[in-house]
Amino acid sequence: MSDKNQEVEYRNIVQLNIIKEYFEMYPNVEINTKDAVDWVSKTYLELTGKVFRDPDRGIRSLYQKGFLQKISKGVYKYNPEYAKNKRQEDFTSAQKKEILKRDNYKCVICGAGRENGVELHVDHIKPKDMGGLATIENGQTLCSQHNFLKKNLKQTETGKKMFIRLYELAKKEEEQELQEFCIAILQVFEDFNINGHIEWKK
Repeated sequence: MSDKNQEVEYRNIVQLNIIKEYFEMYPNVEINTKDAVDWVSKTYLELTGKVFRDPDRGIRSLYQKGFLQKISKGVYKYNPEYAKNKRQEDFTSAQKKEILKRDNYKCVICGAGRENGVELHVDHIKPKDMGGLATIENGQTLCSQHNFLKKNLKQTETGKKMFIRLYELAKKEEEQELQEFCIAILQVFEDFNINGHIEWKK
């Protein structure tokens, strides 16, 4: 890591710690972003002599990491119990290594790996916001593209779209056996009324 990158990383850590310190002083209190920004900006300036350029972004980052709860637009709360449970939902470094090794360091959807120049992520099969836990069984390796897709679509939606694309390709290449396989899979989606809003034509 270059000196410049180390400096940026250190600055980010310091800034986030100051934001954490402020919210930890007021557990279970709903706080307007403006009040937090005023305090952390002043404190950061006193400690470093530098301007905290985007404290709002730091607050949003802590919300995304599960340290804060968003109550409404511009209002956040630090709940120690909530933050503790959220930390338990994140994979440890050891778990990530085990999941990557189990999946042969390849995306379980497309098979791409580091040798293809793609970035790999360890993902919750059952999402955290649906109660998914950080267990080896609930982990999977995804490339950055499919991880992004899954975050924006339910995993069943991603799967159905993938089989629709595979079916259309099999039709184009006149691969009858592969077409029948895809039809059987897509019929299961219909039988269980899963993702009916995603249509496909036989």
